[in-house]
Amino acid sequence: MTQQKVALVTGGGRGIGRGIALRLAADGHAVAVASRSRTQLDQVVRDIQAAGGTALALPCDVTRHVDVTRTVESVRRQLGEVTVLVNNAGVSGPMGPIGVVDPQAWWAAQAVHVLGSLMFMTEIVPRMAARGGGRIINVCSVAGVIIANNFSSYAVAKSTLIRLSEHVAAEQRDQNIKVFPIQPGTILTDMARETLNLPDAAKWAAPLVGMLQQITPQKSAAAMRRLQDFVAALAAGRCDELSGRYLDVDKDYP
Repeated sequence: MTQQKVALVTGGGRGIGRGIALRLAADGHAVAVASRSRTQLDQVVRDIQAAGGTALALPCDVTRHVDVTRTVESVRRQLGEVTVLVNNAGVSGPMGPIGVVDPQAWWAAQAVHVLGSLMFMTEIVPRMAARGGGRIINVCSVAGVIIANNFSSYAVAKSTLIRLSEHVAAEQRDQNIKVFPIQPGTILTDMARETLNLPDAAKWAAPLVGMLQQITPQKSAAAMRRLQDFVAALAAGRCDELSGRYLDVDKDYP
Protein backbone atom coordinates (compact mmCIF):
# COMPACT_ATOMS: atom_id res chain seq x y z
CA MET A 1 0.00 0.00 0.00
CA THR A 2 1.43 3.36 -1.03
CA GLN A 3 1.74 5.82 1.81
CA GLN A 4 -0.26 9.02 1.46
CA LYS A 5 1.78 12.04 0.47
CA VAL A 6 1.76 14.48 3.35
CA ALA A 7 3.36 17.92 3.18
CA LEU A 8 3.98 20.31 6.06
CA VAL A 9 4.59 23.93 5.07
CA THR A 10 5.72 26.46 7.67
CA GLY A 11 4.93 30.09 7.02
CA GLY A 12 2.07 28.63 5.02
CA GLY A 13 -0.55 31.29 5.63
CA ARG A 14 0.43 33.72 2.91
CA GLY A 15 2.90 34.57 0.16
CA ILE A 16 5.43 31.94 -0.85
CA GLY A 17 4.22 29.42 1.73
CA ARG A 18 0.65 29.73 0.55
CA GLY A 19 1.68 29.32 -3.09
CA ILE A 20 3.68 26.20 -2.30
CA ALA A 21 0.87 24.73 -0.20
CA LEU A 22 -1.68 25.23 -2.98
CA ARG A 23 0.55 23.56 -5.56
CA LEU A 24 1.42 20.58 -3.37
CA ALA A 25 -2.27 20.09 -2.61
CA ALA A 26 -3.08 20.23 -6.33
CA ASP A 27 -0.45 17.53 -6.87
CA GLY A 28 -2.17 15.18 -4.43
CA HIS A 29 -0.50 15.93 -1.11
CA ALA A 30 -2.49 16.27 2.06
CA VAL A 31 -1.12 19.60 3.26
CA ALA A 32 -0.66 20.97 6.76
CA VAL A 33 0.03 24.70 6.91
CA ALA A 34 1.61 26.26 9.98
CA SER A 35 2.12 29.89 10.95
CA ARG A 36 1.19 32.31 13.73
CA SER A 37 -1.96 33.64 12.02
CA ARG A 38 -4.96 31.35 12.38
CA THR A 39 -7.05 33.59 10.11
CA GLN A 40 -4.60 33.29 7.22
CA LEU A 41 -4.20 29.54 7.71
CA ASP A 42 -7.94 28.97 7.70
CA GLN A 43 -8.25 30.80 4.38
CA VAL A 44 -5.54 28.64 2.81
CA VAL A 45 -7.32 25.52 4.04
CA ARG A 46 -10.61 26.73 2.59
CA ASP A 47 -8.93 27.42 -0.75
CA ILE A 48 -7.40 23.94 -0.85
CA GLN A 49 -10.61 22.23 0.18
CA ALA A 50 -12.61 24.20 -2.38
CA ALA A 51 -10.32 22.74 -5.05
CA GLY A 52 -10.92 19.23 -3.74
CA GLY A 53 -7.79 18.85 -1.66
CA THR A 54 -7.08 17.92 1.95
CA ALA A 55 -5.61 20.52 4.29
CA LEU A 56 -5.05 21.21 7.96
CA ALA A 57 -4.40 24.55 9.71
CA LEU A 58 -1.97 24.48 12.64
CA PRO A 59 -1.16 27.76 14.40
CA CYS A 60 2.48 27.61 15.44
CA ASP A 61 5.34 29.81 16.61
CA VAL A 62 8.31 28.09 14.97
CA THR A 63 10.70 29.41 17.63
CA ARG A 64 8.91 27.53 20.43
CA HIS A 65 9.87 23.88 20.78
CA VAL A 66 6.53 22.96 22.35
CA ASP A 67 4.72 24.41 19.33
CA VAL A 68 6.93 22.53 16.89
CA THR A 69 6.49 19.16 18.60
CA ARG A 70 2.73 19.70 18.92
CA THR A 71 2.47 20.63 15.23
CA VAL A 72 4.36 17.58 14.03
CA GLU A 73 2.31 15.29 16.25
CA SER A 74 -0.95 16.86 15.05
CA VAL A 75 0.04 16.24 11.43
CA ARG A 76 0.92 12.63 12.21
CA ARG A 77 -2.40 11.98 13.97
CA GLN A 78 -4.67 13.76 11.49
CA LEU A 79 -2.96 13.29 8.12
CA GLY A 80 -0.11 10.80 8.53
CA GLU A 81 3.66 11.00 8.65
CA VAL A 82 5.25 13.95 6.85
CA THR A 83 6.79 12.94 3.51
CA VAL A 84 7.67 16.49 2.41
CA LEU A 85 8.72 19.23 4.82
CA VAL A 86 8.91 22.83 3.58
CA ASN A 87 10.65 25.21 5.98
CA ASN A 88 9.48 28.59 4.76
CA ALA A 89 8.74 30.65 7.90
CA GLY A 90 10.75 33.85 7.99
CA VAL A 91 10.95 37.53 8.85
CA SER A 92 12.47 40.37 6.84
CA GLY A 93 14.22 42.46 9.46
CA PRO A 94 15.70 44.10 11.36
CA MET A 95 17.80 46.36 9.14
CA GLY A 96 20.89 48.39 9.88
CA PRO A 97 24.64 47.95 10.19
CA ILE A 98 26.21 46.14 13.11
CA GLY A 99 26.66 48.72 15.84
CA VAL A 100 23.28 50.25 15.03
CA VAL A 101 20.91 47.31 14.65
CA ASP A 102 19.44 45.94 17.88
CA PRO A 103 21.37 42.70 18.58
CA GLN A 104 18.40 41.07 20.27
CA ALA A 105 16.17 41.75 17.27
CA TRP A 106 18.99 40.51 15.02
CA TRP A 107 19.22 37.28 17.01
CA ALA A 108 15.44 36.86 17.01
CA ALA A 109 15.56 36.71 13.19
CA GLN A 110 18.01 33.81 13.42
CA ALA A 111 15.57 31.99 15.68
CA VAL A 112 12.80 32.16 13.09
CA HIS A 113 14.84 31.21 10.05
CA VAL A 114 17.38 28.81 11.54
CA LEU A 115 16.18 27.49 14.90
CA GLY A 116 12.66 26.93 13.60
CA SER A 117 13.91 24.98 10.59
CA LEU A 118 16.32 23.04 12.78
CA MET A 119 13.62 22.04 15.26
CA PHE A 120 11.23 20.86 12.55
CA MET A 121 13.99 18.81 10.94
CA THR A 122 14.97 17.41 14.33
CA GLU A 123 11.43 16.16 14.84
CA ILE A 124 10.83 14.89 11.31
CA VAL A 125 14.17 13.50 10.08
CA PRO A 126 14.13 10.42 12.36
CA ARG A 127 10.56 9.66 11.26
CA MET A 128 11.54 9.96 7.61
CA ALA A 129 14.57 7.72 8.15
CA ALA A 130 12.42 5.07 9.82
CA ARG A 131 10.15 4.99 6.74
CA GLY A 132 12.97 4.84 4.23
CA GLY A 133 13.29 8.47 3.21
CA GLY A 134 11.63 11.80 2.53
CA ARG A 135 12.26 15.26 1.15
CA ILE A 136 12.97 18.58 2.85
CA ILE A 137 12.79 21.91 1.06
CA ASN A 138 14.34 24.86 2.89
CA VAL A 139 13.35 28.21 1.43
CA CYS A 140 16.48 30.35 1.42
CA SER A 141 17.45 33.45 -0.56
CA VAL A 142 20.09 34.86 -2.86
CA ALA A 143 20.86 37.08 0.15
CA GLY A 144 22.43 33.99 1.69
CA VAL A 145 25.19 33.88 -0.94
CA ILE A 146 26.00 37.60 -1.28
CA ILE A 147 27.03 40.45 0.98
CA ALA A 148 23.86 42.36 1.81
CA ASN A 149 24.95 45.57 3.49
CA ASN A 150 22.80 46.62 6.45
CA PHE A 151 20.70 43.47 6.02
CA SER A 152 22.90 40.98 7.83
CA SER A 153 20.14 39.62 10.08
CA TYR A 154 18.34 38.18 7.06
CA ALA A 155 21.42 37.38 4.98
CA VAL A 156 23.26 35.53 7.75
CA ALA A 157 20.12 33.57 8.64
CA LYS A 158 19.69 32.43 5.04
CA SER A 159 23.39 31.68 4.66
CA THR A 160 23.25 29.54 7.79
CA LEU A 161 20.15 27.75 6.55
CA ILE A 162 21.89 26.94 3.26
CA ARG A 163 24.89 25.50 5.10
CA LEU A 164 22.67 23.59 7.54
CA SER A 165 20.80 22.07 4.59
CA GLU A 166 24.09 20.89 3.10
CA HIS A 167 25.04 19.21 6.36
CA VAL A 168 21.69 17.48 6.82
CA ALA A 169 21.77 16.25 3.21
CA ALA A 170 25.23 14.75 3.77
CA GLU A 171 24.33 13.20 7.11
CA GLN A 172 21.12 11.64 5.83
CA ARG A 173 22.29 10.51 2.39
CA ASP A 174 22.26 6.84 3.41
CA GLN A 175 18.75 7.27 4.84
CA ASN A 176 17.41 8.45 1.47
CA ILE A 177 16.43 11.86 2.87
CA LYS A 178 16.86 14.57 0.25
CA VAL A 179 17.39 18.18 1.32
CA PHE A 180 17.10 21.16 -1.01
CA PRO A 181 17.99 24.75 -0.03
CA ILE A 182 16.28 26.86 -2.68
CA GLN A 183 16.30 30.48 -3.82
CA PRO A 184 12.60 31.10 -4.57
CA GLY A 185 12.89 33.98 -7.00
CA THR A 186 11.72 37.56 -6.69
CA ILE A 187 8.08 37.58 -5.66
CA LEU A 188 6.18 40.58 -4.34
CA THR A 189 4.77 38.93 -1.24
CA ASP A 190 3.05 40.55 1.71
CA MET A 191 6.36 40.39 3.57
CA ALA A 192 8.07 42.19 0.70
CA ARG A 193 5.42 44.90 0.77
CA GLU A 194 5.83 45.22 4.53
CA THR A 195 9.59 45.55 4.03
CA LEU A 196 8.97 48.49 1.70
CA ASN A 197 7.11 50.24 4.50
CA LEU A 198 9.63 49.63 7.27
CA PRO A 199 10.93 52.93 8.70
CA ASP A 200 14.54 51.79 8.26
CA ALA A 201 14.12 50.41 4.75
CA ALA A 202 14.77 53.59 2.79
CA LYS A 203 17.64 54.51 5.11
CA TRP A 204 19.48 51.21 5.23
CA ALA A 205 18.26 49.16 2.26
CA ALA A 206 17.67 51.57 -0.61
CA PRO A 207 18.86 49.08 -3.31
CA LEU A 208 16.44 46.45 -1.99
CA VAL A 209 13.59 48.95 -1.92
CA GLY A 210 14.38 50.02 -5.48
CA MET A 211 14.43 46.42 -6.68
CA LEU A 212 11.12 45.60 -5.02
CA GLN A 213 9.50 48.69 -6.49
CA GLN A 214 10.35 47.43 -9.99
CA ILE A 215 8.40 44.18 -9.59
CA THR A 216 5.12 44.28 -11.47
CA PRO A 217 2.18 42.04 -10.52
CA GLN A 218 2.70 40.17 -13.79
CA LYS A 219 6.38 39.50 -13.04
CA SER A 220 5.54 38.45 -9.51
CA ALA A 221 2.84 36.02 -10.67
CA ALA A 222 5.20 34.49 -13.24
CA ALA A 223 7.88 34.07 -10.57
CA MET A 224 5.38 32.35 -8.29
CA ARG A 225 4.45 29.89 -11.05
CA ARG A 226 8.14 29.08 -11.62
CA LEU A 227 8.57 28.49 -7.90
CA GLN A 228 5.51 26.25 -7.72
CA ASP A 229 6.72 24.18 -10.68
CA PHE A 230 10.18 23.89 -9.16
CA VAL A 231 8.90 22.78 -5.74
CA ALA A 232 6.54 20.31 -7.41
CA ALA A 233 9.50 18.73 -9.21
CA LEU A 234 11.52 18.51 -5.99
CA ALA A 235 8.62 17.02 -4.03
CA ALA A 236 7.95 14.44 -6.75
CA GLY A 237 11.52 13.18 -6.66
CA ARG A 238 12.47 14.39 -10.11
CA CYS A 239 15.55 16.24 -8.85
CA ASP A 240 16.90 13.96 -6.10
CA GLU A 241 20.41 14.05 -7.59
CA LEU A 242 20.56 17.73 -6.62
CA SER A 243 20.09 17.07 -2.90
CA GLY A 244 22.42 19.20 -0.80
CA ARG A 245 22.98 21.84 -3.47
CA TYR A 246 21.84 25.45 -3.26
CA LEU A 247 19.28 25.75 -6.05
CA ASP A 248 18.04 28.86 -7.84
CA VAL A 249 14.56 28.52 -9.36
CA ASP A 250 15.55 30.85 -12.20
CA LYS A 251 18.29 28.50 -13.42
CA ASP A 252 18.01 25.32 -15.47
CA TYR A 253 19.43 22.11 -14.04
CA PRO A 254 20.04 19.31 -16.59
